[in-house]
Amino acid sequence: MALVATAGFALLTAALLLSVCVGSTSMPLSSVLASLLHDDGSRTHSIIRNIRIPRTVVTALVGANLAVAGALMQAVTRNPLASPGVFGINAGASVAVVFLAVVYPFVTGGYTVAAAFAGGAAAAIIVFAMAAAFKGAQMEVNLALTGVAIQAILSAATQALLIFNETKTDSVLFWLAGSVSGRKWEHVQTLLWWGVPALAAACALGRSASILSLGEDMARGLGQRVGKTRGLISLVVILLAGVSVAVAGPIGFVGLMVPHIVRYLTGADYRAVIPLSALLGAVLLLLADLASRFVLFPYETPVGVVTALIGTPYFICLARRRRKEGNAE
Repeated sequence: MALVATAGFALLTAALLLSVCVGSTSMPLSSVLASLLHDDGSRTHSIIRNIRIPRTVVTALVGANLAVAGALMQAVTRNPLASPGVFGINAGASVAVVFLAVVYPFVTGGYTVAAAFAGGAAAAIIVFAMAAAFKGAQMEVNLALTGVAIQAILSAATQALLIFNETKTDSVLFWLAGSVSGRKWEHVQTLLWWGVPALAAACALGRSASILSLGEDMARGLGQRVGKTRGLISLVVILLAGVSVAVAGPIGFVGLMVPHIVRYLTGADYRAVIPLSALLGAVLLLLADLASRFVLFPYETPVGVVTALIGTPYFICLARRRRKEGNAE
């Protein structure tokens, strides 16, 4: 674990510096370091301090949040294909923001964040409540199936709003693809208020997540209060994924890929998986954001497009491997 953490911090440092330095206009490292120590009021320092650094911090925090949310989801559902989307958070937030854009097209800023957060949280609560109400199957199976169904319904509702109100929803189309472009210090503040405490809570739940990942019966046999633990973990997932979607849109596959990489490197102890997922999740999204700047250079490409290009083949390979393992059993 120490070796992985050291390498992860080295990658994170390099990715942070590259994210600030590289863009449509490259900034020398000396200017970046100078702007951190003292703002001389120049255009270069203004760009670094007010555009590049907030975007970089938002990207790192969103990547960490989504990766940890995915790790917790995979522990709760015992499904290696699970991600925050299973709870319908992305779809719920999307519906809320698009609906707000249609009804109140001039509302922006904090109201948009609040709508996305409320929509994502409401969708997750609905999924959890419906899964708990069904009998005759394991809870993790109920969660996965219910989540997929709710996500499909909410995605259809989003598409309907977009189709019938095209002139009012242009401003959210870029957000719907998942983007960190134009993020400001107010978005950093939102993530610090909600995301950082949720990350700390996730780390505190690492041991409980490890026990829960062994199965419901095993967890009860080890003295785990399964319902309470699952509820706490679900709340943390809602906070992590909800605030990330609110700030940066529905960025996919980070929560799917990173926990698998971490478990491959360190094992299945979530006391290590969770903090390392946060570290590598930040690195992955920072690198994806860097790549997104050159897809249609000098124009911006939503980072969600890049993560989808990386994550889709990964998901297919993972699903095929799981199918072969199932057939072998």
